Amino acid sequence: MVRFSSSCGDSYSICRRFLLPILLSLHISCQLASCGSIVRFLPGFEGPLPFLLETGYVGVGETEDVQAFYYFIESESNPRVDPLMLWLTGGPGCSVLSGLMFEIGPLAFKIEEYNGSVPNLVLRSHSWTKVSSIIFVDMPVLTGFSYARTNSSAQRSDLLLIHQAHQFLRKWLIHHPKFLSNEVYIGGDSSSGITIPAIVQEISQGNEKGLKPWINVQGYLLGNPSTSIREPNYQISFAHGMGLISDELYESLQRNCKGEYIDIDPTNILCSRDIKSFNETMSGINSQHILEPDCHEFYFISKRRSLVQKYPWKILSSYHKLPPLWCRIYVYFLCEFWANDDNVRKALHIRKGSIGKWQRCSYDIPFEAYITSSFEFHVNLSRKGYRSLIYSGDHDMTVPFLSTQAWIRSLNYSIVDDWRQWYTNGQVAGYTRTYSNRMTFATVKGGGHTAPEYKPEECLEMYSRWLSNKAL
Repeated sequence: MVRFSSSCGDSYSICRRFLLPILLSLHISCQLASCGSIVRFLPGFEGPLPFLLETGYVGVGETEDVQAFYYFIESESNPRVDPLMLWLTGGPGCSVLSGLMFEIGPLAFKIEEYNGSVPNLVLRSHSWTKVSSIIFVDMPVLTGFSYARTNSSAQRSDLLLIHQAHQFLRKWLIHHPKFLSNEVYIGGDSSSGITIPAIVQEISQGNEKGLKPWINVQGYLLGNPSTSIREPNYQISFAHGMGLISDELYESLQRNCKGEYIDIDPTNILCSRDIKSFNETMSGINSQHILEPDCHEFYFISKRRSLVQKYPWKILSSYHKLPPLWCRIYVYFLCEFWANDDNVRKALHIRKGSIGKWQRCSYDIPFEAYITSSFEFHVNLSRKGYRSLIYSGDHDMTVPFLSTQAWIRSLNYSIVDDWRQWYTNGQVAGYTRTYSNRMTFATVKGGGHTAPEYKPEECLEMYSRWLSNKAL
């Protein structure tokens, strides 16, 4: 990693003499390594893109054998001064195209029946790039278009992800020096709630150690974040509060399981019976948004070869088939068709032969989880004064807002702006509370596990106000 001195000293000529050759060599090496390429047109989108999109790879790891692929979209407002955010999608192992196309980016798939051609793209009016520049990066390795050049570098774990994301950002900033003074935030959702606080802590420690370039990190934001392995415990009380299970079952669960619904004692027959009843009652409920239809059955189909041969455009793999158009997950399938199109890969400057079939989520690849809770990282970052926005779609049962409220409460910081409504267009968009450790918690009314996917206008308003240090 290149390290610049913190000061050029008194002599401008000496600074110019030694610093310019370093910057020139970095510029040349970036060109040779194809660090980034501007994308002006994308298959499925009519005309030139009305925003700046750059794609490329950054080598991370000791020998740079991990090639992390990114999409960089410059702020559509004032990129010179607007904040810069690094965004990681959860999973772990889900491509950032999910965040870009379904949640916070400026593009979306047109919802129309797939006919075998490249799916069409439309502009999203509530993109977070209206107020900030965003780097969407595929991490961990073997996620999306990121790849490994050796078998040994293909290992995946939360610790590796933390180190590689930190290294990625410093290297990216070296090749994009005009953003060195911009405020930086790290964001993500779902399982990224485990790793992002640790990434921010490592960046902060790197700054303190004098690593260059210095990163102007100001804080982080997390949506419906996993924080510990205990979160499923709160699904019971969430389901009861939402009227999904009876009072009698809820009281029996509390009595027989004593608040522990994960590591159940196999000798506790009564608790096991109640958990079975709970699971049966929850069958057919979409845990990511309890009001949405459950379309997950469409992920599994017959492996009959005749069906694949007769309807090749209807089949994504031996485990997938297209759901009805009214299912929200229909666009997930459109995304797979789009990302696996040769013309799309050429437009995105994907290196030929680097990956095979693109998958939205690589759940089938092992991922070692060593961190069981990110709570201590929140504590450390709070002590250092970093800002944070924690938001929850209030209809998510996968990571219920109750579990998020519980760990925030246990931080034991005093409240500076107590529980109240926040509004968008004169309507209640959710509820919020702010703490003395500069942490803001917000619910998004009607939101699911990835809140911006369900409530894009409200979430953009929330994000914009928070970035501007305004009350929600």
